[in-house]
Amino acid sequence: MAKPFKNLKQKMSPAPLARAEKRANKILAEMPLNELRAARQLTQESLAKSLGINQAAVSKMERRTDMYISTLRQFVMAMGGELEITARFPDGAIRILQFEEAESRG
Repeated sequence: MAKPFKNLKQKMSPAPLARAEKRANKILAEMPLNELRAARQLTQESLAKSLGINQAAVSKMERRTDMYISTLRQFVMAMGGELEITARFPDGAIRILQFEEAESRG
């Protein structure tokens, strides 16, 4: 019989617990679009309705490895989010605003 995770967590020492939490946070912070949609408790059908497309088009979008930023922005917005483009360098991160300006202009 499986033990409740809460009981196992209480028995863990601080170091392994910290590693487990760090790994869990990384998994939650990085995921493909289909997993993000599922985590937001949305179906392909409901997302398709929000985007004004059919379910098959949502399925195709989720499998794509390359798409327009505007398409990705619409997809994320339909899930209730906001897309930000950030460039990460060894000395820091910079949010790129160019694409936001292009969206608002046209």
